Amino acid sequence: MTAELDKRQVRMAFSRAAPSYDQVAVLQREIGQRMLDRLELVKLQPTWVLDLGAGTGEATADLARRYPRARILALDFAFPMLLRARRKGPLFRKPGCLCADLEQLPLANQSVDLIYSNVALQWCSDFSRTLSELLRVLKPGGLLMFSTFGPDTLWELRDAWSEVDGFAHVSSFLDMHDLGDALLRTRFAEPVMDVDRITTTYTDVGGLMRDLKLLGAHNATTTRRRGLTGKGRMNAMREAYERHRIDGRLPASYEVVYGHAWAPLQRQEEAGVTLVSADRIGRL
Repeated sequence: MTAELDKRQVRMAFSRAAPSYDQVAVLQREIGQRMLDRLELVKLQPTWVLDLGAGTGEATADLARRYPRARILALDFAFPMLLRARRKGPLFRKPGCLCADLEQLPLANQSVDLIYSNVALQWCSDFSRTLSELLRVLKPGGLLMFSTFGPDTLWELRDAWSEVDGFAHVSSFLDMHDLGDALLRTRFAEPVMDVDRITTTYTDVGGLMRDLKLLGAHNATTTRRRGLTGKGRMNAMREAYERHRIDGRLPASYEVVYGHAWAPLQRQEEAGVTLVSADRIGRL
């Protein structure tokens, strides 16, 4: 989010990772559960819920169970992910699925009560512009709840690669305070931000690299090194990462930023193109 993204590369990576995603998405499920725990504290009875960047639909199914009277819409720009999301959830209440970019939502103004987004917003190119789009589709008094990654995410991997060359090998992420400021600038009301730090460990750096690949979480910045990484560079990175070994394990740190904010009850209508109401979204 702080460097220009190759969105085509991001979409291709997640599309390829769809079959393997659930096998390795342990961290994503844990973060999603912590977000659902936060929703327990919010008095909200939505009629339309948007799972933004739904992936394989783990949270989509949880939201359907939590809000049995609401219509749930899973949105992702990787179609193979949505095919898996469609299979989850209550047997007779499959979610609506929409393949679209979260930065350009094909939804009508003020049509959604709750936007839930678990570690997806780091894949947008312009966070402030994306927030404006989310505010546009939220009903007055609607809630945005999201998680994303902060700048200390995978700092050990970034540090190891910095010993090898000057290319960007790890995506960059916005600071919690910058995210909160962006919410205020976009005219969201009552933003609340907090942060968790979660560390996973591996026997070797190859395990981390393999998990990132199976998740589809590739470095997709336009400043990344193109072409294959040579064996020499890879070995040099492995050696540099070894300096972070603790108690026989290699750590991989994640700074997880949580945020929620409300669409103001009164706001000025903005002119725009004609869009489709969420009620008219068909099902796969």
